[in-house]
Amino acid sequence: MARDLSLHPDRLFPADKDVRAIARRLYQEVAHLPIISPHGHTDPEWFATDAPFANATELLIKPDHYVFRMLYSLGVSLQGLGIDGKNGPNTTDPRAAWRLFAEHYYAFRGTPTRIWLDWVFAEVFGLKVRLDGETADQYYDVISEALATDAFRPRAMFERFNIELLATTESPLDPLKHHDKIHSSGWKGRVITAFRPDPVVDPEFEGFRDNLGTLAEMTGCDTSSFAGYLDALRDRRAYFAKRGATSTDHGHPTARTADLSGAESAALFAKVSSGAFSADEAELFRAQMLTEMAKMSLDDGLVMQIHPGSFRNHNAWLFENYGRDKGADIPMATDYVHGLRPLLSRVGNEAKLAIIVFTLDETVYARELAPLAGHYPALKLGPAWWFHDSPEGMRRFRHQMTETAGFYNTVGFNDDTRAFFSIPARHDVARRIDCGFLAELVAEHRMEEWEAAELAADLTYNLAKRAYKL
Repeated sequence: MARDLSLHPDRLFPADKDVRAIARRLYQEVAHLPIISPHGHTDPEWFATDAPFANATELLIKPDHYVFRMLYSLGVSLQGLGIDGKNGPNTTDPRAAWRLFAEHYYAFRGTPTRIWLDWVFAEVFGLKVRLDGETADQYYDVISEALATDAFRPRAMFERFNIELLATTESPLDPLKHHDKIHSSGWKGRVITAFRPDPVVDPEFEGFRDNLGTLAEMTGCDTSSFAGYLDALRDRRAYFAKRGATSTDHGHPTARTADLSGAESAALFAKVSSGAFSADEAELFRAQMLTEMAKMSLDDGLVMQIHPGSFRNHNAWLFENYGRDKGADIPMATDYVHGLRPLLSRVGNEAKLAIIVFTLDETVYARELAPLAGHYPALKLGPAWWFHDSPEGMRRFRHQMTETAGFYNTVGFNDDTRAFFSIPARHDVARRIDCGFLAELVAEHRMEEWEAAELAADLTYNLAKRAYKL
């Protein structure tokens, strides 16, 4: 028997009726503000070509590792879900993949993925029954038929979602042809790129030495020397900035930074670029490159984002057969106090520099990150990320960070997703959670409601726009 699907208007608000009433009023002030999405991983080709999405599986399963990592943990094969491997495109029937997903949809009860997907099902596609094995074909047909219409093409949905700006993330080796096509198309949607140099600053990144050769070819710089290598990175940063980039992004394993002398840096680069280096030397080079990137940001004004503390591609078999970004990135304990000190000693007092730090290690919120951001002018706190971009994760972030860092050393909300249609759902969750948190402060007489209303708008819209220089 099919069960009704409906979204309660007070979902995620505090249970106390008086506090809920305040949260409801605050939310009404920000619910319809434009979406600023300053960091994410959607595919710019979608907006360059504006081609229709093929079907429900292509739209909602294949790009979203939040979906398939949960099912994989329950023994569902990625092959059966239609996920492409390193050996080529998956030939699984997309309807069969969707049925497999629907039969296991119960596994998402209580998770943020369930909240996001139910929002998409109800608000975007108008579905009124819950997804399960019995309704799988109904869902597949409704979604796939809608996607075949002009109203559901990527650019139309960008406008329907009220997205003011969306940033994708590209390697320095990307020629940005899709961004060039977007910008020359005459379409008014604002899609920009962000500079992610991991393939050419991480000696343990697959193909690192070949990547340095490609970097040399693209820039005309001699990447066999450290000075030429830095010049090549400056060249690519400028290339990205000319195409709208306002930020860089760095996905290092740890938060370690270094401030070596020029001679020490050059000697270390010679080792890592030769291929004969230890794991400690690779880590030291990554640490030094964070400081080099910060110095470049002082010169060119790009906002610097650091996403440390993830053991990426933890599942060796999965990485070997399916590649990166398949849901096998696992949080690690991360030391920010000692790790960031060389970088902050060098540039942390520069008020014109913006370094946004994220974490997967919630134990450092109150002990390390909030005190650091509450002191250094250059440092700001990114929102709850990856495993913690959830209702409870967002609440923990606000409760542990606010007393020491305040609200204005944070940067609003990032959806950081590959799943395009989940963007407004994720922003709606963040707005509801923030309004609930602010409502509690009002109810406890720690803040006036007019202040909370101003803060709600800042957390929803203004802080992200300001932090990312948009």
